Amino acid sequence: MNTFNPIDSIKTKYVFFTGKGGVGKTSIACATAVNLADNNKKVLLVSTDPASNLQDVFSIPLSNKETKIEEVPNLRIVNLNPEEAAYEYKESVIAPFRGKLPENVIANMEEQLSGSCTIEIAAFNEFSDYITNEEKRKNYDYIIFDTAPTGHTLRMLALPSAWNTFIDENTTGASCLGQLSGLTDRKKIYEDAVETLKNASKTTLFFVSRPEESPLQEVERSAKELLAINIQSQQLIINGVLPEYDNTDKITEQIYQRQQTALNNRSEMLLDMNTYIVPLRSYNMTGIDNIRAMLSSDKGAVVVDAKINSKDFNGIDDIIDDLYQTGKRVIFTMGKGGVGKTTIAGEIARGLARKGLKIHLTTTDPANHLSFIETKTDGITVSHIDEKKVLADYQKKVLDKARETMGNADLSYIEEDLRSPCTQEIAVFNSFATIVAKADDEVIVIDTAPTGHTLLLLDSTQSHHKEVERTQGTISPAVQNLLPRLRNKQETEVIIITLPETTPVYEAHRLQEDLQRAGIENKWWVINASLYLTNTQNPFLKAKAQSEIQWINRVNEISNGKFAVIEWKES
Repeated sequence: MNTFNPIDSIKTKYVFFTGKGGVGKTSIACATAVNLADNNKKVLLVSTDPASNLQDVFSIPLSNKETKIEEVPNLRIVNLNPEEAAYEYKESVIAPFRGKLPENVIANMEEQLSGSCTIEIAAFNEFSDYITNEEKRKNYDYIIFDTAPTGHTLRMLALPSAWNTFIDENTTGASCLGQLSGLTDRKKIYEDAVETLKNASKTTLFFVSRPEESPLQEVERSAKELLAINIQSQQLIINGVLPEYDNTDKITEQIYQRQQTALNNRSEMLLDMNTYIVPLRSYNMTGIDNIRAMLSSDKGAVVVDAKINSKDFNGIDDIIDDLYQTGKRVIFTMGKGGVGKTTIAGEIARGLARKGLKIHLTTTDPANHLSFIETKTDGITVSHIDEKKVLADYQKKVLDKARETMGNADLSYIEEDLRSPCTQEIAVFNSFATIVAKADDEVIVIDTAPTGHTLLLLDSTQSHHKEVERTQGTISPAVQNLLPRLRNKQETEVIIITLPETTPVYEAHRLQEDLQRAGIENKWWVINASLYLTNTQNPFLKAKAQSEIQWINRVNEISNGKFAVIEWKES
C-alpha cells in the first residue's frame, strides 16, 4: 500500500470522502484540499457533515458561502449545515398543510421527515448544486466533498415512482417514507448529480477507514451498496496506521499488532480495492500547519498543553454500583459502531450478576461476541437478535400487505424504503420490545438501541387512529408498551459510549439530544479506550494521549461529571 499523495492519486474533478464517524475523513478532506491548492490547483472544499469541525480546523468562521483561506490562496471552503437544510426542507413540505389537517396528522408528518434519511437528502439537495453547476466546474480544478449520501438515499432519488408518491399514500406502517415529497421541482438536477457520481472519469469516491475491524467492515458494506447503483470509482484510504515502533513499549506493540491483524484480515473485496495509507499523527488536525503536515511530512510527537478538569475519574464499577442502588430494570449501552458498547454491556451484566441480580443480556451484533458470557457468570442469560433475519421477516410482512393494493412501480419504492436504517431499527425494535417486556422478572441489558427519531416515529404513528389502522399487525403490543417504559427514568438507564476524539464526542452528544427529543434522559457516559490512562512510554503515543484531554473535559461538561473513563486495552 502506498502513502496517500493527492496530487498523484486524484485524477477526477469531483472527489468524495466518506466513512464512519471518527475515522478522520474531515481531516483527510481538508489536508487533500490544502495539498492540491499548494500545488497551484484551484480547489473548492464543501462539507455536508452534520458534525463538521471545519471552523476549528481552519480557525476561522465558515458558512454556506464560499470563504477564502488567506494562508491558502487557491482554496475556498463552503460549510453547509444539512440539519438546517433538513429543517427548511421539512417546513417547505409541511407548511401548506398547517391549519388544514389535524395537529396529530401534522405531528406524524413532522416525525416522518425528521430522520437521518431526510438529513441525507437535504445534504444532497445542497451539494447537488455544486456538482451540476457549470460555472463552478469551470472555476475550479477540484471540487472536494466531505461526506456523501448513502447508496440507500441515492437509490431512493433514482426511483421514478418516488416523485409521485406522498406521505399519505403510505399503507405499509411506520417507516421513512415521505422523505422525497418536496423534491419534484429538482428532479432533473438530482438526475444529473447521480449520473456525475456514476461517471468514473468525473468522480472518485474515497472510503476512509481506521486500521480496525469494525470500520473496515463498514467500508465493505457501503462499497457493495454503492456498486449496486453503479458507482464504480471507489478507492480506500486507511488512516492512522502506526509506523515502525520501539518494541520495548507494551501498549505500542499491542496497538501495532491489532492494526496489522485487521489489515491482513481484510476481505477479498477490500484487498482488490486500490488502497492508500495515512500514518498515525499525534496531534489534532487544527491549524494550517498541522493540516499541511498530515499528508506531506511527519512532525513527530507534538505535545498539547492541556489540563484535566476532573481530578478523579469514575470507573465502570461506579456505574454498576449506581445501577444496582437505583434499581434500574432496563439498561441500554448506546453509541456509534466501534466505540466498544458491546464489551461494556457485557461488563455491566457481569457486574450486576455478581451482586445477585438475574440478568438477561441481548445484542444485535452479527458477531455475537456475548455468547461466551453464559458459561462464565452465574445469573446471566444471553440472546442474540439476528438483525438480518428480523429485518427480512419485517420486510416480507410489509410487502405482502402492500401487494394487496399496490402495483409494481409503487412496490419498487416500498422495497427501497424498507432498506432504510429507520426500517431496520423498527424491525429490531420489535424483537427488543419482546425481551424488555420481561423486565419485571429480570434486569435487561441491551447492546445498542434505536434512535430518538425511531421512537418518536413509532409514537406519532400510534397516536393517530388512521395510522394505527393501516399499521395493524406491524407494531406489536410489546412495542406500544415499550416507549412509556423507556421514558420512565426510574426503570430505564441509557449509557452513552464514546471515544476521547472529536467526531465520536460530537456524534454522542447528538445522540443524547435525539433521545432527549424523544423524552428519554441519560445519566452516565463512558469514555472508552483512553490512551491517557495507559502507562505508554512511547513519546508519540504519550503526545496522542495528551490530545485526549480536551475531549475528556468536554464529556465532563456535557455529563455534569457523570462519566467514567476506561483505559485502552488489548482486545
